[in-house]
Amino acid sequence: MEVLLLGIYSFFVWLIFIKLKWLPWNIGTQVTVVIIPVVGLAALILLLNIYAPSSSDVRVYKYTVPIVSQVRGRVIEVPIEEGNRLVKKGEVLFRIDPTPYQLDVNILEAQLVNAQAGQRELKESSRGAAAKIDETRGAIAQAASRTREVQAKLALARKRAEQYRELVKTGAGNRFDLERAETEVSELEGQLAAARSAEVQARASEGQAVSSERQIGQKLGATLKGEFAQVAQIRAQLENAKWLLDQTTTQSPCDCYVVNLSLRPGGFVAGLPINPVMTLVEADGQVIAFYNQNELHKVEPGNEVEFTLKTMPGKIIKGKVDSVVWAIGQGQQQPSGTIPVSGMQAMPAGRYAVKFDIAERDRQLFLAAGAAGDAAIYTDHLHAVHIIRKVIVRVGSYLNYLILKLH
Repeated sequence: MEVLLLGIYSFFVWLIFIKLKWLPWNIGTQVTVVIIPVVGLAALILLLNIYAPSSSDVRVYKYTVPIVSQVRGRVIEVPIEEGNRLVKKGEVLFRIDPTPYQLDVNILEAQLVNAQAGQRELKESSRGAAAKIDETRGAIAQAASRTREVQAKLALARKRAEQYRELVKTGAGNRFDLERAETEVSELEGQLAAARSAEVQARASEGQAVSSERQIGQKLGATLKGEFAQVAQIRAQLENAKWLLDQTTTQSPCDCYVVNLSLRPGGFVAGLPINPVMTLVEADGQVIAFYNQNELHKVEPGNEVEFTLKTMPGKIIKGKVDSVVWAIGQGQQQPSGTIPVSGMQAMPAGRYAVKFDIAERDRQLFLAAGAAGDAAIYTDHLHAVHIIRKVIVRVGSYLNYLILKLH
């Protein structure tokens, strides 16, 4: 652009001083003619670098996603291809033979059914144990009542036997009645012993029923979120098995392009995080330009941006300043026990990165990862010089058509 302006200026100098001779061509005018372009170009370049700064280091950065299988097995399908075909989010990348994982699911489903049946059986046993406790307590009450009844009869029989014994001693009683009374006492003593034994047995049965109910209650009490512990454990294993079964089909996590595709049907994946089978490159990348530190004092988020890429000669891509990354590695101080050395020669000042937000009209363009180019930022000041920078950017864009090599 500077050469073009000098050419236009030279043409007018020749036209005015040489061709039409409107002004004399002497030492004074010659010095003036030389000084004007020098001062003018110096001022123009200074203003351009302040109010429309440019960068010759524009890069397209894109994140990559290494794809690693979550499970191991034999690959049965790879429906995608490496290249420029966009893989949509959720599209299948590859499938692994799901047979062993489906079998694990089937086994755990059967175990879950058995565990649930066992839980229902325990609940029935718990109700049966409670009924058994009620039954034994009824038997205890009945045995205790029988014991009291026999004790009352025995006391009466002993009293009668004592009375008959006194009558026999005085000769007023009958010996047969005494023997019959003593026999009745013996029978009632046997009945009392049997009643007491029945009561002891009923109480022992009650203790067994209570112990059984406690054991069942402890098993039923081992619950997780209202579910029997064994059932919850098998259900968790089943969910994990289903998740592993789902992982036999790997889907794309983003809208990406596939590179480094080394997977083919029949291959085996080990499910190791250090063994990626392909790499996805995101479709939407970041455009970043690097500027010298003193070029950014007028730059603000939202300023208009134009940039070109060598992969797209003649194309002007528009956007806005998203942000300035006000940090570089030279400003980082690592914690250590040493004092920073200041006697050595200082490193040259680093450049700051400026992130661009691509305009809506150009977001469908394919921006290759690593593509380089030039950019210009148009600040909110001195709009008159912006047109000169725009011309420079467009001329540079068309110069990208030139391939300057000798082979």
